[in-house]
Amino acid sequence: MTAVRDLIEKNCFELKNRGRADKAVTKVFCCDLLSVAMGKAPEGCAWVTVMGNRNTLAVASLTDVSCVILAEGAALTPEDLACAEKEEITVFYTELPVFEAALAVHSLL
Repeated sequence: MTAVRDLIEKNCFELKNRGRADKAVTKVFCCDLLSVAMGKAPEGCAWVTVMGNRNTLAVASLTDVSCVILAEGAALTPEDLACAEKEEITVFYTELPVFEAALAVHSLL
């Protein structure tokens, strides 16, 4: 079983906020439309998106994703990172395109 800690230990992406590292990563989910992600993001997924804002964190919390991977250079504000810390959401950054970031996670599953 792959967990968030595996992504951290393998240094796959730049860790911006360490949430619950013990959460299992069950699959990869790619979506940039928050309303779709809210209805379709599977619990325990690694969510790859370019939507770097507080609403992304709200959806991540509601759907109980394992982590958020902000691809293509997307980033959160310091205030949003503080929100991620409060909500214990693991957030990674990468310059990789969404598809390549998803492949990197998928190769570990």
